[in-house]
Amino acid sequence: MKFPKLFIVLFTLQTLLAMALTEPIERKTNIFREYIGAESNNIKFEDVPINPNVEFHYILAFAIDYTTSSTPKPTDGKFNVFWDTNNFSPSKVSLVKNQHSNVKVALSLGGNSMGKESCYFSPSSVDSWVSNAVSSLTKIIKEYDLDGIDIDYEHFLADPVTFAECIGKLITTLKHNGVISFASIAPFEDSEVQSHYLALWKSYGHIINYVNFQFYAYDKGTTVSQFMNYFETQSSNYKGGDILVSITTEGRGGLSPENGFFTACNRLKSEGKLHGIFVWSADDSKALGFRYEKQSQALLAVPHLHSTV
Repeated sequence: MKFPKLFIVLFTLQTLLAMALTEPIERKTNIFREYIGAESNNIKFEDVPINPNVEFHYILAFAIDYTTSSTPKPTDGKFNVFWDTNNFSPSKVSLVKNQHSNVKVALSLGGNSMGKESCYFSPSSVDSWVSNAVSSLTKIIKEYDLDGIDIDYEHFLADPVTFAECIGKLITTLKHNGVISFASIAPFEDSEVQSHYLALWKSYGHIINYVNFQFYAYDKGTTVSQFMNYFETQSSNYKGGDILVSITTEGRGGLSPENGFFTACNRLKSEGKLHGIFVWSADDSKALGFRYEKQSQALLAVPHLHSTV
């Protein structure tokens, strides 16, 4: 009598599994991310509209491994906070996360510059940089109760392999220690930049959650068709990654909302390829009334169902 019962149970489980594999599922495509705090123009977390139906990531810009003196110098992985600490203090981070259950807060490493000086990735060795970075960032992340890190180095005094090993080991250790739950990278189309980030992706892409690709670094006046081609190119470069599309509200380049950014987003969404949107930056968006943040989140909040087969 026991064997028929066991057969029935196994047959039922097999049937349920087959059904699950063919059922349409909702793919998580509602990630909205926004850089904030780089320009010290008195913007606050509460200024930015937050749609409760998206996963919302604030990215504090920036933590940099440079001294905070009037003539900053590299510190070999000993990070300091360079964002507006008055408006983005640990207590302010705690408040916004308590008020919005869908909000997470990350910090971004590096950035383009400090004032008029370029910010360089400049380790003395892999081991020393990783050791210093893990120690200093763990302290900052725990103090501010942050959830993840973003890698936004844009200038390098180290070869791609060294960059890959430093950043890869940093992310691996912080995740292994339970300090962060996600990590992202922020490359753009530039031969030096891409050589470094693609080396990182090749060795450590499996531990990187999001690719904040800076599509706004392409030429101003980019068309929808050009943008779609750029997206396919970068999806191939960072194969298997969640490539987030992006706009800037400081009037630089790329595909602007006026030229069809949201048309492109809707097209990607209909194809099941829109993994999320990020904006650089809230500091610039304040003067625009955050119109594009509202539009981006409204688009992302609409679920898109697709089959797994």
